[in-house]
Amino acid sequence: MHTTTKMAALGDTFPFYTGLKSIFPMDTALSVIITIFLTALVTFIIILPGIRGKMRLFWLLRVVTSLFIGAVILAVNFSSEWSVGQVSTNTSYKAFSSEWISAEIGLQIGLGGVNITLTGTPVQQLNETINYNEEFTWHLGESYANEYAKALEKGLPDPVLYLAEKFTPNSPCGLHDRYRLAGHYTSAMLWVAFLCWLLANVMLSMPVLIYGGHMLLVTGVFQLLALTFFSMAMSFSPPCPLRLGTATLHTHHGPAFWITLATGLICVLLGLAMTVIHKMQPHKLKAFFNQSVMEDSVREWNPEEGGLLSPQYRSKAESPEPQDIPLSEASAEANYSDSANAEPDCAL
Repeated sequence: MHTTTKMAALGDTFPFYTGLKSIFPMDTALSVIITIFLTALVTFIIILPGIRGKMRLFWLLRVVTSLFIGAVILAVNFSSEWSVGQVSTNTSYKAFSSEWISAEIGLQIGLGGVNITLTGTPVQQLNETINYNEEFTWHLGESYANEYAKALEKGLPDPVLYLAEKFTPNSPCGLHDRYRLAGHYTSAMLWVAFLCWLLANVMLSMPVLIYGGHMLLVTGVFQLLALTFFSMAMSFSPPCPLRLGTATLHTHHGPAFWITLATGLICVLLGLAMTVIHKMQPHKLKAFFNQSVMEDSVREWNPEEGGLLSPQYRSKAESPEPQDIPLSEASAEANYSDSANAEPDCAL
């Protein structure tokens, strides 16, 4: 985006933010994640007719549930809607100017920074298009203070600079350190949950369903831990009113928080359900995952005899007694003559 700051000349007021506004209807990372998982879903649906019987429904249910969980874990990690707030107000527009505008101001707090929107109501006011979407990040290796300094140089509108200043490291509100630290720990927990989700899928495709259920349970636990870290940042943050003109902006948990909570609870419930079913009716669990149960019905595990691969011996009492099978007369005479001819002549 190319912007210029026009000095006070020809009636323009310094600073004057001109040029194209940075408007992003959707985050690039989120769009890539959604595209990848939707492509995977379409691929699985294409091969769905090759599965016969009722296993087709079970297979589709497993695939949709698994892809949904994985997509949510990745998407919320890059989302900026963990804590949101929006207000409609009348506020000043530029520095060193007494002109006010009517606008909707939004604040989205994510794990890696904040996103501030300013939309005029109506959009065209003061002979300008008032529609801003600015992002300020605190990722590792990036400086929030430098991004805020660049925003001052560009001459962004007053409401955007006011909210961005509240999250600077030197702000008396202390929001920067709390949200930045909570965002790092929350993101780390979500990455661990994603790895557990991958392991759960691998184990559920093998004859170790109980361990797959355990990993699914752990996936939900790490998602709930991520929510705990982020909630601590909001709970222990000092009160810092965000006054914008004639109104005050209040923040609350956003869609990313609630969808992570729902997905975490689903993982925990599914993991517990698999554990219980494995204890009570393991054959039905294997049938749901399209795993053969014929070997289990033919061969049973006997720990006293050393398992399936150990040789099994029967005692002499259990062995069947030999039975005498009668022979025909011709066969008896032939056997008698052969035995007589085979006797050695011992006479000297």
